[in-house]
Order: sequence, then C-alpha cells, then structure tokens
Amino acid sequence: MTVPSATTPLRTAYSPCPNDSFVFHAWSHGLVPGAPAAEVTFADIDVTNGLAERGELDVLKISYAALPYVLDEYALLPCGGALGRGCGPLVLTSPEPGAGRRPITTPADLAGRVVAVPSRRSTAYLLFRLWAEQAVPGGLGEIVVLPFHEIMPAVRDGRVDAGLVIHEARFTYQQYGLHSLADMGEAWESATGLPIPLGAIIARRSLGEQRLRELAAAIRASVEHAWAKPQDSRDYVLANAQEMDPAVADQHIALYVNEFTADLGPDGYAAVHGLLDRAAAAGLVPATAAEALDFPGTKTHTQA
Repeated sequence: MTVPSATTPLRTAYSPCPNDSFVFHAWSHGLVPGAPAAEVTFADIDVTNGLAERGELDVLKISYAALPYVLDEYALLPCGGALGRGCGPLVLTSPEPGAGRRPITTPADLAGRVVAVPSRRSTAYLLFRLWAEQAVPGGLGEIVVLPFHEIMPAVRDGRVDAGLVIHEARFTYQQYGLHSLADMGEAWESATGLPIPLGAIIARRSLGEQRLRELAAAIRASVEHAWAKPQDSRDYVLANAQEMDPAVADQHIALYVNEFTADLGPDGYAAVHGLLDRAAAAGLVPATAAEALDFPGTKTHTQA
C-alpha cells in the first residue's frame, strides 16, 4: 500500500464498542489540534485482525494475540488500547443445555465439547487456550468462531456447549440465563500478577518515526479529551453501541479505559511480553523478538 501523504486521512479501523468510540471520538472528529485526519471503518475484532494481517489499513485496533503476525509491517502504539485488571474474558455455560448436551459444571467437563469463540486470533482465545492446557486435561473439542454478539444466544439456545465472551458480556450474561464457568482474567492475574492485555493499537511502520509519534500524541490527547469532556462523545458512543443500555456502556468504558489506555507503561509492556512469551512457549503463536514491541525511537523491554 502507498504511504499516505501528510494531508491524506489515515485509514483507520476499530470496533463500535463503547471503549473504542469513547477513546477515538475526539481524534476522529477533528477535536485534537494538529492531529492527522482519520477515515474510520467500524469492524469486529476478527475482521480487524484479518485487515492487519493483509496490511490493508494504516491504523487498527487488533487483538494482542495477533501481534506476532503483523509486527514486520506494523508498530505497536503505546496508547489507545485495552489492558486492565478484573476485565478478562469469561467462559459461559447454560445450566439447562440443549437436548442431548450434558451439563457443564466444572472446567474438566469442557473436554471434547463445542466452544464458541470470537476469533482464533483473539487475545480471549489465547488466554483461553493457556488456561485450558491446565484446566481441561481431556482436551478441548470443536472450536466455532462467531461474532461476539452471537455467542451468548448460541450458548443459551444449545447450539454450542460453551462460549468465550468479551466486552459488555461481562455485564449482561445473566440476562441470557447463563453461568460463568471461569474468568480468564482471574486465571491470568493469579498466574502472573500482571494486567490483562486485550486490544492493541497498531500503525504502519512505513508512516515513519515522526508521523508515528504524532499519531501516538493525537491518540493520547483524544483519551485525555474523552476523560475531561465525556459528554462530547456520548452520542457517538451510544449510536455505535448496538442499542446497548447507556448504563452498561458506562460500565464498559469505566472498565476498559484506564491508565493503560493513556500509556502502556512498564506494567503494560510487561503484560504484553509475558502473554506472547507464554503463548510462544506453548506453541500457540510464533516467537516474537523483544525489540519488535518497541515503539520506534524507544526501548520498552529489558535485557534478560
């Protein structure tokens, strides 16, 4: 792809979820002085992961699990993404499974069962696989990829045995009559003591170091604007939140937009390195050189 000129809007994709709309509203609406213009496409995380792997856009929100596949072409930005504590994906089951399906009451019961996930390249799925290696000794059964908003209905209706859910499902799964079997975030934090790395913001390395720094500054300013003037983004957030209850949208933002969104910092980078190193050791993703996560012109890793 041709590198966009300084006056050409950066082709950008992120999800319609409240945290992304909240974070990027000021930048995408020209409220950050001097920031590059953005041409925004909304897409589910499985779509943006694929767009990044094909190198189709300039700036994207992707799963941290997808980073090892795109770091040759894209740089990880130090802001704008989703990391945190107490915000991990959940494994949901139904207390009344469909006809012919046995109830799942313990993690071991997942052995050989059908599980719906939002993306095979999602961080949620990576955390799930790391957890299942210990918690499901019999091995997982069929994995079905569904858009995240279809997963809870599929579990409720007995079309799958369990579902791995993200985002606002943490606040709404009881409305579907579902049970939380396990919290992947709790498992991760218990094992590592680190925050949970979920969604990354990446930009094409070919933009050059100066433009990447300008972009990072614009995204950081957009986050600060959102915190200072939350009502500015209110209509944008709710319009893109797929008829979500405003109270749920507020909970979503409060959980996923935090200090790591403004700056990954040492703990954030340690979490990303830790996730990718553990996943590579388990053979779930390609190994990633430590320096590949560095933002151009900076060093975010330490020598062993």
